[in-house]
Amino acid sequence: MPEAHTKRRAARKKSPGSKAGAYVREEIQHVREGKHGARSAKQAIAIGLSKARRAGVKLPSPPGKKATKASHTRPSAKRSRATSRALKRAGSEAASPRALSAHARQSARTRGHANLTRAAKKASRTKGAAGRSAAARKAARTRAAA
Repeated sequence: MPEAHTKRRAARKKSPGSKAGAYVREEIQHVREGKHGARSAKQAIAIGLSKARRAGVKLPSPPGKKATKASHTRPSAKRSRATSRALKRAGSEAASPRALSAHARQSARTRGHANLTRAAKKASRTKGAAGRSAAARKAARTRAAA
């Protein structure tokens, strides 16, 4: 069940993707806090997206997949318990900044070079002058170290 502040945060957003992001963020925090674990960053994100869909966010189906009408039947108590126990046994490394960064890079590569370039250009535009300056200093340090 999503928390109240997550629902409020999602309601303030305009696009379905941004709304879903609020639920994914909550799920990542749950894994980091140790409420339950996840085997990979992909699984943690999938749990968040699933919560968003159940909360009524109109998310498009993934590219190349056919949209299926989600059945609104609740899983049996036994299955629900089994899922919760399995998640609690899993670790929290899936929500680490390193794992999330690796997942972001991997998914960006699958979307192609043009998409990656467009995202980088948008990031530089939205970063602001101070952010760009800091990034340039960091890049210079990295080049010097190599």
